[in-house]
Amino acid sequence: MLSRMPESPTPPTAVAPDRRRWITLVVVGLAQLMVVLDATVVNIALPSAQADLGFSDGGRQWIITAYSLAFGSLLLLGGRLSDLMGRKRTFLIGLVGFALASALGGAAGSFELLVAARALQGAFGALLAPTALAVLTTTFVVPKERARAFGVFGAIAGAGGAVGLLLGGFLTEYLDWRWNLYINVFIAVVAFVGALVFVPSVQRTGPRPKLDLPGTVLVSGALFGIVYGFSNAETAGWDSPLTWGMLSGAAVLLIAFVLWQRRATHPLLPLSIVLDRNRAAAYSSVLIAGAGMFGIFLFVTYYLQVTLGYTPIRTGLAFLPMIGMLVLAAQLGTNLLVPRLGPKVMVPAGMTLGVIGMILLTSLDENSSYAPHILVPLMVLGTAMGTIMPASMQTATLGVDRRFAGVASALVNTSQQVGGSIGTALLNTLAATAAADYLVANAPVTPDVAVQAALSSYATAYWWGAGFFAVGAVLSGLLFRRRNQGLSLANAHLAAEPAPAAV
Repeated sequence: MLSRMPESPTPPTAVAPDRRRWITLVVVGLAQLMVVLDATVVNIALPSAQADLGFSDGGRQWIITAYSLAFGSLLLLGGRLSDLMGRKRTFLIGLVGFALASALGGAAGSFELLVAARALQGAFGALLAPTALAVLTTTFVVPKERARAFGVFGAIAGAGGAVGLLLGGFLTEYLDWRWNLYINVFIAVVAFVGALVFVPSVQRTGPRPKLDLPGTVLVSGALFGIVYGFSNAETAGWDSPLTWGMLSGAAVLLIAFVLWQRRATHPLLPLSIVLDRNRAAAYSSVLIAGAGMFGIFLFVTYYLQVTLGYTPIRTGLAFLPMIGMLVLAAQLGTNLLVPRLGPKVMVPAGMTLGVIGMILLTSLDENSSYAPHILVPLMVLGTAMGTIMPASMQTATLGVDRRFAGVASALVNTSQQVGGSIGTALLNTLAATAAADYLVANAPVTPDVAVQAALSSYATAYWWGAGFFAVGAVLSGLLFRRRNQGLSLANAHLAAEPAPAAV
């Protein structure tokens, strides 16, 4: 049985599907794409931005970290605000704020202003991403249509990083690095108009809940510590006192947050959301997939550009087949396979494909050709992500009281963000250690030895990435309920849910 959620003040009634729901899917999909691709689209523009603004190599990390810190630490707050203020209103505010922050970053004349703009992007992204998923959750109530919608949304979430690499390469090579930020303004304007016209406004029923301020402070501080700690480990190493200080502080705050949620009158995150076995499995799967996925983008990008000498746009194009397989797998999975097999079969199968794809990448060398050596593993990994993400994201929000749809959706984004931070830090550290060990063992260092050291570091990252997916396969296989105990029960619960409170 699903764990019992807080009761709604209104009696259960069925929700009639809105005729505008498919246009709503396009609108929230645009917003999700904008937020996800912004985690990678700026990466390719960094060398040009550094040459233009004149900041140091050490400063480059802050262009990435400023976004991830604000985004990761404020996601649960953003999700809860969407529950409290109304989802349409929160969605529109998030779009406007993200567009303004992007315009500010594009026009930045100094390093400091660019970092501030990236932090603002992250803050408004934390408001926008969970709200987009919550709008989708409360808009699609028919199980078959819900599966189709989450297939599209999950594909966008999984492919956004690769799209960012492609778009970043094109904009940097043919226009200017600033257009990697300006492009968000155009996407946001289209999404804003679409949301204004097509996303329905639903009036709140019942008393207005209050914001859990102590819980918000505790969990935001904990998430900040986790993201900062792993980001610092990536640059300063695991022996840095700041790394362990931030991670230890995050653990203490997280424990305090859980204890507070058990006694809070208006909890930020009702513990029944995460204690449900199916949802716990879904959040874990998103976290593990996020850790593995960031490793794919990071090290394959390095390999293509540094070892094989690909241009930025050619690097982005190299990921296109992966995106295609991800979208295809997401649609086939959510429309045909998940309804029949459930996440207990689909998610472990996707994780297993992730293991295979990562192992195939370990054989790459300086003479590897794109087809088949790079193309095949990327297509396998695209299929893996298209199998994992939609099924996990759909399960993560099934059966949740609509009053908490925003914060439940935020947990999906939080899992992916934290997974990405952990994966990037761990894989970078392991890869750097492998490269250093190879150089020591093969001194003196020649150009050929340096190339082999890089290849050794990439292979090490891929093997550990395969390990991440292997753990995910075992964990999801054990935790997810069988289909007749999981999705079908959750779908029945969803069909009987009360009318939404303030979209």
